[in-house]
Amino acid sequence: MNDMEATRDERPWALVSGASGGLGQAFSRHLASCGVNLVLTGRRQDVLDDLANQLTTRYGIQTIVHPCDISSASERLALVNEIAGRGIIINTLINNAGFGAAGRIAQTDPMRQASQVEVNCEAIVHLCGLLLPGMIAAKHGSIINVASTAAFQPIPQFATYAASKSFVLSFTRALWAETNGTGVRATAICPGPTETGFFDAAGVPRMGAGARRNPDDVVHTAFDALAHHRPYAVDGFINRTVARLVPHLPARLVMARAEKYLQA
Repeated sequence: MNDMEATRDERPWALVSGASGGLGQAFSRHLASCGVNLVLTGRRQDVLDDLANQLTTRYGIQTIVHPCDISSASERLALVNEIAGRGIIINTLINNAGFGAAGRIAQTDPMRQASQVEVNCEAIVHLCGLLLPGMIAAKHGSIINVASTAAFQPIPQFATYAASKSFVLSFTRALWAETNGTGVRATAICPGPTETGFFDAAGVPRMGAGARRNPDDVVHTAFDALAHHRPYAVDGFINRTVARLVPHLPARLVMARAEKYLQA
């Protein structure tokens, strides 16, 4: 696709980070089915290329694939500059990229722990800061930030991940208030265990054992929250129930239970 084609296309555009993962692909499929053009970013170009080809063939949308290390501020800026250089205005931002790494802080790689903050927190703040002004100027736009049910309690041996998702939830709730009345809607989606391979990559496959939600269900919950102008949503009845109960339980009990669950 050349720049002129992108400029002539009057359909809205969305940017999906972490589009090579299971949940990112589900977000991309949903948006494509709604006739939204896509900028797909992630680490695995082969997966992104395959996804782009599938969505273009099935839905007739336009796609741009931009492999990116989302933890790098310079690469995030290069991504947004490329989009702007093509004359594309992003109407929907899906901040989906994120990862977790299990283990005690004193016994794990400090750089890997810090990288969780860069990907799960800094990237979201940066991309929102870069793209939100244009949405406000257009008086239209949508932002979905992917948090987690881990946001509702500290989790020993998953400390950085849980804290990073608490940040995402708090940040998005404030963003929801800041954008109220601007024509821009923002929400955070808090999935529980989902069929994405996340827990295997995090090194805690047992934590995701049992019933897992389908990524398409998570996406539906996220867009429903956006449509009803809710600051956040927890996906799944059981997850919602637990999220409501946890703040009212003794913190030591919650953390002890969470840590025991992590230990295979």
